[in-house]
Amino acid sequence: MTLLTDFIIFVLSLWVGFEVISKVPATLHTPLMSAANSIHGIVLAGAILIAASANSLIGYILAFLAAAFAAMNVVGGYVVTGRMLKMFKRRTVPASAQAPAVNAGQNGGKSA
Repeated sequence: MTLLTDFIIFVLSLWVGFEVISKVPATLHTPLMSAANSIHGIVLAGAILIAASANSLIGYILAFLAAAFAAMNVVGGYVVTGRMLKMFKRRTVPASAQAPAVNAGQNGGKSA
């Protein structure tokens, strides 16, 4: 009976998570994802705790899938956060581009 309860909770959490994320506008998705990395870390810890209490093959498989998806979510969140933060960094100008341009009109446009 507990396996059925765990499976129902797993399926309901997938459905609720999909519904919540699909309602978020695209402009808010990246900041929301980067802010939720700590929550996904807690989900990963919960999946590991569930794996420790599993007592059947299906329980182990579900716990492994939960831990794998949670780990992918945490890593993906940090990758997206890194990309987002790169967008706000100032670009450095190379030293060759900072050299003053040669003024061709110094002789009044006539060659010497």
